[in-house]
Amino acid sequence: MTLDVSLEPVAPLLARLAGLRERTAALVEHRSAGDPTATDPLRGLYLSEEAVRHLLSPAPEPAGLPSLGEDFPDRLAELATRLRLTHLDAAILLIALAPDLDRTFEPLYGYLNDDVGRRRATTGLALDLYGVPAHLAAARARFHPTAPLTALGLLTVEEPERPFLSRSLRVPDRVLAHLLGDDTPAPELSGLLREPSYDEFASDRDGSGAEFVRRLAGWAGDGAGIVYLRERREGEGLGCAVAALRHAGTAAWRCTAATEEQVPGLLLEARLSGRALLVEAGADPGPLVRALGTAAGDVTVLLTAAHPYDPQWCDRRDPLVLEVPSRQASALDAWAAALPADPGFDLATTVAPYHLGGDRLARAARAAQDLAAFDGTPLAAGHLRLAARQQSASGLEQHARRIRPAVDWRDLVLPERPLTELRELALRARHRDRVLGDWRLSAGGGRGRGVLGLFAGESGTGKTLSAEVVAAELGLDLYVVQLSSVVDKYVGETEKNLERIFTEADRTDAVLLFDEADAVFGKRSEVKDAHDRYANLESAYLLQRLEAFNGIALLTTNLRANIDEAFTRRLDLVIDFPFPDEEQRLALWHHGLAHVPSEEDMDLRPLARDFELAGGSIRSAVVTAAYLAAGRAERVLAADLLEGARREYRKAGRLVPGSW
Repeated sequence: MTLDVSLEPVAPLLARLAGLRERTAALVEHRSAGDPTATDPLRGLYLSEEAVRHLLSPAPEPAGLPSLGEDFPDRLAELATRLRLTHLDAAILLIALAPDLDRTFEPLYGYLNDDVGRRRATTGLALDLYGVPAHLAAARARFHPTAPLTALGLLTVEEPERPFLSRSLRVPDRVLAHLLGDDTPAPELSGLLREPSYDEFASDRDGSGAEFVRRLAGWAGDGAGIVYLRERREGEGLGCAVAALRHAGTAAWRCTAATEEQVPGLLLEARLSGRALLVEAGADPGPLVRALGTAAGDVTVLLTAAHPYDPQWCDRRDPLVLEVPSRQASALDAWAAALPADPGFDLATTVAPYHLGGDRLARAARAAQDLAAFDGTPLAAGHLRLAARQQSASGLEQHARRIRPAVDWRDLVLPERPLTELRELALRARHRDRVLGDWRLSAGGGRGRGVLGLFAGESGTGKTLSAEVVAAELGLDLYVVQLSSVVDKYVGETEKNLERIFTEADRTDAVLLFDEADAVFGKRSEVKDAHDRYANLESAYLLQRLEAFNGIALLTTNLRANIDEAFTRRLDLVIDFPFPDEEQRLALWHHGLAHVPSEEDMDLRPLARDFELAGGSIRSAVVTAAYLAAGRAERVLAADLLEGARREYRKAGRLVPGSW
């Protein structure tokens, strides 16, 4: 490693310090003229009679002392112009940082401070070196806590307990490093600040989204201030903000998970670099908004959060609060740009269910290509779906069990009508943004663009399996809501738990399954006691929440009549799963044995004819037969299947055929 010792980047600053040194030396020479204590090694520690007389009758300032001039070093000039500093402010900054760059200033400042131990500039010394009388209020105000130098974090006035003119001045190390050409953020902010990669954000929004980005770009390019971008789905606000900054030609620092204590450091970095701040707030943005609102008047700040803005967060002027337009679907052009040309599969159909915002689309595209490289195969739709699911992080697992679908349409043995309706359900989920959004067929009134379906049928007829198949068709994870973690005996707690689920599902690309939905979607009843009243309140909440839902939710019930009619009206599809007839039962027996080593030419028709079992029970019977055969280390025999079927009848409390 070679150390760069070139002085070219700091040559203007060193030249300016040389001029300041001449000014300081001239002031020292002037002060020492006629000073009886000039050569006293204990000068400043005691006062003799001669020294008192000299102090009481000071000589006038000599004419012709070198001026600090109007030209500043390049970076100091840029900083002064950008932050609108006065010439006096810039001169004070230069005077205060001089001992940190040149040790020869230390004894000079010590002499001028009348204290050899005080080797930094003081407020009085800075005014003397600039040639401003210390009694001028306007000059003294440059050191006030609300003055630009101190308020912007460029200068620290220390020792407030001392008299005003003897308070020490210190320039923060980060400011000094910037003036010397170092643009690396402060160590305490390492890992917190990074430059947004503009190529990773999809900015090709259309309709209202493009207009929103255009207006935001105009705002970001014209002035400073805070914009609070309220996003519905994670990454949507970030994507809009980055697109706006790119269109405005404004550089920015991207910041994630900052605390209110780090706000001064973040703002200082923005001021030094002349960048905007792109802040991703966490679950509680209030303290961060309050801290930014207090100190960020001169910095462009785009803050994204999912939480609605609360006016109590700011004591002064509120930020500009904007609702980010929801991305209708992951932009096809952005996917196409992030993936190799001609991927070899229907890209539009594959990415339609995903609403990835921010940089997650580009990250999903890269992850899909990495998965394909790991498998040693060309990029396939499965790679892209898996990568997109990984980018759709979810907090649903707190209240729901995640199922990674491992089935497809071949695993369903159903009559034609429910199969057709299931395919229609997947079709609705894929094209809801076009139909309800672009074609404006949404009912309005704050209604969401969710897809809601009810699967009704006896136990074991394939309802849960069908939900998994639909999720697999869409390339999404299936989340089965754990009712035990939702229903609560305390009034209002069930609604709160459900709200958490729906809110998270709105932000996640997933299929939500309420198995045995009767528990929460049951019929309202006549109010006879307090219990009935609160149960009806729960149903009323669900009716309202389903109206505004934007995700995909499926409900299953063993008895359709148990579901309140008001819920049924809000459903897109109600699919009845009939009990299988003999032909379907025969197909289910064959499907269950498809991968099981079994006796050849086994006649399964008697089982299908004599045992009226649903698909779930037939699968359980096949599993029982497989264990019996595995225990003998043989193939599955017809007798094993017969025993499995009989056990299913006994479990259900039914008479086994041939046992009477």
